[in-house]
Amino acid sequence: MTHVSPTQEVRGVIADDERLMRDQLRTRLAQVWPELTIVAEAKNGIDAVQCVTTWRPDVIFLDIRMPGLSGIDAARQIAQLEVGDDGFLPEMVFVTAYDQYALDAFEQGVVDYVLKPAELDRLRITAQRLQDRLRQRAHAKNASSEAASVPMQQWLHALSARLSGAPIAYLNWLQASVGQTVQMVDVEAVLFCISDEKYTRVQTATQEFLIRKPIKELVDVLDPKLFWQIHRSTLVNVKAIAGIQRDERGRQQVLVKARTEKLAVSRSASHLFKGM
Repeated sequence: MTHVSPTQEVRGVIADDERLMRDQLRTRLAQVWPELTIVAEAKNGIDAVQCVTTWRPDVIFLDIRMPGLSGIDAARQIAQLEVGDDGFLPEMVFVTAYDQYALDAFEQGVVDYVLKPAELDRLRITAQRLQDRLRQRAHAKNASSEAASVPMQQWLHALSARLSGAPIAYLNWLQASVGQTVQMVDVEAVLFCISDEKYTRVQTATQEFLIRKPIKELVDVLDPKLFWQIHRSTLVNVKAIAGIQRDERGRQQVLVKARTEKLAVSRSASHLFKGM
């Protein structure tokens, strides 16, 4: 992992296991977006996540195929970083050699892509899109992408399945331990899930269960049309949302039908309730 001292307001990270590809992308980015400073480069997905944690860049360019941790898996870890209270999330661009059929998966998504080797004309379009998104974020004073229709983490899971050719299958039941028995919980009956360090609390209208599966794993197996990740530690059933209110500091909270709990909404998830 190499670092370059930042000198510009817009900061970027390049993650690719091939040095020549990193060099080429950095050179061409300088041609189409001179205001962008590459503050760090990563040779693999693990380093990419560390670069984001350390440098908090505005943009990250991720090669999809990297050793140790793929670009998509790295993006999924980065997406978990963004669901904090400050709403931080860098704009993401995948650098890929996939064919056009696979690339159709990106068109409806919340990240951009460029094909290897990065051509100047296509990179110029990507740079313009990124600048537009960054301006919109600055204007809205919101670090999330309002273009997102489902939480980033769940979209990345669907993208990974699409590119691998695997069918997307979501759980209909959760297995929860109750004493010495295992109980099957219908996911449609689940109102919300809240995780701590070891367990996830699964709440239905009539009962509470504890399971040993963190939120970052549940988002991969629950239908994103039914469950929204509204915070790093919280998933809520869309059908169970009674309303949205703001606390004394102006932060959004979800009201749950037939419950007294008020679930905190991170800034990065606030776009899900736009207009409410």
